[in-house]
Amino acid sequence: MSYTFAIGDIHGCIDPLKRLLANIAAYASGGTVVFLGDYVDRGPDSRSVVERLISGPPSSSWKWIALKGNHEDMMVGVHAGQCDQSWWLANGGLKTIQSYENEIPEWHLEWAHSLPLMHMDEHRIFVHAGVREGAYLEDQTPKDLLWTRVPDDYSSTYWGKHLCHGHTPSHQNPLTVGNRTNVDSACVFGGKLSCAVFDDSVPGGPIAFLDVKA
Repeated sequence: MSYTFAIGDIHGCIDPLKRLLANIAAYASGGTVVFLGDYVDRGPDSRSVVERLISGPPSSSWKWIALKGNHEDMMVGVHAGQCDQSWWLANGGLKTIQSYENEIPEWHLEWAHSLPLMHMDEHRIFVHAGVREGAYLEDQTPKDLLWTRVPDDYSSTYWGKHLCHGHTPSHQNPLTVGNRTNVDSACVFGGKLSCAVFDDSVPGGPIAFLDVKA
């Protein structure tokens, strides 16, 4: 049996991330961990979160896949001169600047820029925010995948797969509604850092949730 663990928005919360990764390691001796984006901004230590993700999994029995969130996209866009800096700073970017002591290494920006927007396996679609209804999967834009807000009670067919995402925080999450699971449980707002556990051989939603307090 193999597992995929999908972790919700971290937002600079390095201590909960360390504890959740330890819980995942206690759950299984290997598998895939999908990080659903928003590693930076708002929380106290964005730099440590990014460095932990860049360092990679503890052994070859694990595969880590880090997806891009809208906050990584804003950070990269500001440093490329494509986004308004005041908008980013007002949305938590100031905390990121402080954690880097005012200078983000270029290779951290390059790492964030290169992150994929989607991961898909046989039974699931993993994205940061959601997908746009009425468009083919291959026609989803970065804005769709990074900024969509899905109503709490909404589900769809999702091309015959289960959709797993973060981006929309709630203390009620992690929550599965039909063919969709939201694992953004508002860690940076005093909630939890959560992950959904999927059995790779079984279609549908998660078989369990793991979480740690903020």
